[in-house]
Amino acid sequence: MTDKAQRLDAWFDQRWDLIVVGAGAAGLTAATFAGQRNLRVLLIEASTELGGTLLVAHGQVSAAGTKLQAQKGIVDSPEAHFEEALKISKGTIDADLARLAIFNAGKTFDWLMDNGYEVLPQCPALSSAHEPYSVARYYWSADLGRGMARVLVKTVREQIERGTVTVQLRTRMTRLLQDASGAVVGVETEGEAGDRHTVAGNSVLLASGGYAANPELFERLVGVPLYVRAAYAHCQGAGLELGVEAGGYLRGREKYLSNFGWLLEDDHFPSAIIGRVNTYPNERPPWEIYVNMAGRRFIREDEPSVDVREHVLREQPELRYWVVFDESIFERAPPIVYNWTREAMHDAFGRKFAFIKADTLAELARAMGVDAAAFCSTVEAYNAGVASGHDAFGRVHMPAQIANGPFYAIRQQGGSVTSTVGLAVDAELRVTRRDGSVIPNLYAAGEILGSGQLQGNAFVGGMMAMPALVYGRLLGERLIPA
Repeated sequence: MTDKAQRLDAWFDQRWDLIVVGAGAAGLTAATFAGQRNLRVLLIEASTELGGTLLVAHGQVSAAGTKLQAQKGIVDSPEAHFEEALKISKGTIDADLARLAIFNAGKTFDWLMDNGYEVLPQCPALSSAHEPYSVARYYWSADLGRGMARVLVKTVREQIERGTVTVQLRTRMTRLLQDASGAVVGVETEGEAGDRHTVAGNSVLLASGGYAANPELFERLVGVPLYVRAAYAHCQGAGLELGVEAGGYLRGREKYLSNFGWLLEDDHFPSAIIGRVNTYPNERPPWEIYVNMAGRRFIREDEPSVDVREHVLREQPELRYWVVFDESIFERAPPIVYNWTREAMHDAFGRKFAFIKADTLAELARAMGVDAAAFCSTVEAYNAGVASGHDAFGRVHMPAQIANGPFYAIRQQGGSVTSTVGLAVDAELRVTRRDGSVIPNLYAAGEILGSGQLQGNAFVGGMMAMPALVYGRLLGERLIPA
């Protein structure tokens, strides 16, 4: 027997207290805390490294009642945080899961900080990318998600050195093993060489992420194409499908929500992001107008609510629109693309897919692929509103008409980089059947639960990574039986 085969025997030829599938925020945290309880933990990861989605994510978290807030004199509480999450999501967030995450977030965040997690000096802050909180409880690292991943990998390695956690990389779960009663008793795995093994475990935690890197599954689950290529490559949705095969079910399809748009490389979807247009009127009051695929405006461009803007875009065909302006606005207004100079934008027009330039409005409409008559009428109506000071959409900031060619359009594409749909669980994170009964010994945490449960029908700041950390801690600390 080779050394490699002997090492394999060491992990698949025994029974584990806990098998964790996926080494992201939830999986790493669960393995750490279970290891600290001296449970024998097997951590399976399909990738070649630990960290999961944190390796590509922004990694923002929200937490109330933290030591850092207290140091800065910020008065906050989990009760206030929970009420705001309900308000932002309009009551569509899963209240039991939100309460579990939010009321345990402060302690979990303090644990991260105690283990070396560093946040930017302005943290805690108000969320700006999403509907803002009324209290500063938003945190992130200069290294984004990777900064958090380093801390979690460090804590797991401490347990590896103690002998409580064993990690197996380049290994996928291919099936959940169940006894005659339906209880989960282990997993079947496949290594990179195609070798298959059955591994026995008292409990199994599915923490394998979502499906946002699987275009076919993404569109099948939410009915919208996967427009953006930005998710972690291993988020293929296998854990959801295997959870359903074991008797679980999926929920959250109706809560799909789009970001307000990205600049994409091309229209071969999913496409890479090449930049972001500043559509935040609190940061940069708009000079331009936004028109949809019918050539019509669909929102007041200075609408202050991020949530309103995102929900209105959700109603537009193909989640697509154009930012339209003229030469005078181009020269006078602050550059609209984050971290791009006006010169860089000049170079982009006519050379990059999303940037269109034409001498007349009719020519611009044809290049955009919208009805020229409708588009020209839209611009004429807006210009009349600028002249009169009364906009049909109620827009307040109208510094200039769109009247002097050449004319410009920047194509914006909405979409989501998170997984809306997820496995259904109860308040103890046990995977449930459609009739509400629990599948014994099977748990789930992280993005596999779906943003529809963790955020509802909204983007609630910090309510993806933070619940994953909290749930991992609670499962490892007390919810998984010894």
